[in-house]
Amino acid sequence: MRPILLLALVLSALAGSDAKAMTIEAWRKALLARITLPPGYSFSIFAEGLGRPRLMQMTEAGDLLASSSRDGAILLVSADGNGDGASDGQRILAAGLNRPHGLLLEGNRLYVAEEHRVIAYDFDGARLSGERIILEGLPDDGGHATRTLKRGPDGLLYLSIGSSRNVCIEDHPWRATIIRFAEGKTPEIFAKGLRNTVGFAWRPGTGELYGVDNGRDNLGDDVPDDEVNLITAGGHYGWPYVHGAGVADPELHGAMPKDLSPLPQAHGLGAHVAPLSITFLRGESNAALVAEHGSWNRSRKSGHRLVKLTFSGGAIAEEVFLSGCEVEEDVICRPVDVLEAEDGALFVSDDYTGAIYRIASNR
Repeated sequence: MRPILLLALVLSALAGSDAKAMTIEAWRKALLARITLPPGYSFSIFAEGLGRPRLMQMTEAGDLLASSSRDGAILLVSADGNGDGASDGQRILAAGLNRPHGLLLEGNRLYVAEEHRVIAYDFDGARLSGERIILEGLPDDGGHATRTLKRGPDGLLYLSIGSSRNVCIEDHPWRATIIRFAEGKTPEIFAKGLRNTVGFAWRPGTGELYGVDNGRDNLGDDVPDDEVNLITAGGHYGWPYVHGAGVADPELHGAMPKDLSPLPQAHGLGAHVAPLSITFLRGESNAALVAEHGSWNRSRKSGHRLVKLTFSGGAIAEEVFLSGCEVEEDVICRPVDVLEAEDGALFVSDDYTGAIYRIASNR
């Protein structure tokens, strides 16, 4: 995909929102001037013209694989081989997929979570081949089409499936859940009441599973919280009956089963910040970064940033790690996923501008 595609994306996306259309060079200048990080970190644009990159994996060669859900594609974004600080190029590995989102690279096998199924390919570092179905029959009617796939410490595959609507009683038992399964076996529901937990990860050294959940809409600017949840087997996290910090749903709280005791959130991120990933950092065993994609229906915008969570005992502290995506009421970036390379560099995907950014530590 050519870099010029980013210009078309920026112009159409920004002109279609409340933001002012800008040229690609103006966007670059605004982004590089506005982004703020803690002391000791630097920010750069690693790749452009990627369509709508979402979740990422890194190959042994240091290339990035990225899902482009709305384009139905899997991309290979080459490493920086010539030392200029940017990717050496990009190309499409697979096309014509049904909203591919979750990626899991294990050796020479790449798993891809589409809206309706999970598939796997053989991957030789340059090409995909041998597509095969791992799991099919996922619910694909309604909203929240992204599926995030991870390998758990128990060796099973974990898959998050969002709700079909903002708030409702679901017909399909896998909606608003995380399921887990072994290949060739029937999945089981691991946890329920998760409206749209796009991002989840295991905390190193503890085996604890944390997920970031997108709360319901249309209850106002400031409620309910988007949630950080400590997700345990058999747990129910409230949706559609209770949201955030115990906010009763005005439509469905009365329908909550008498014997249901929803588990509380571990931490509230604020309303409508739209957390899409949580990444625990290798060099800081008690820290994680959450990518907040940002609000779309709030009177004043919120999110559009990375926040750092620090875990201490049963408490979670939050601080801003990356900011500057909001310029007055305009938006110039929307982070989705954070991937940490072995050298500590952080790669951040942005499906709004079609870019991947690189954050380097100079400490």
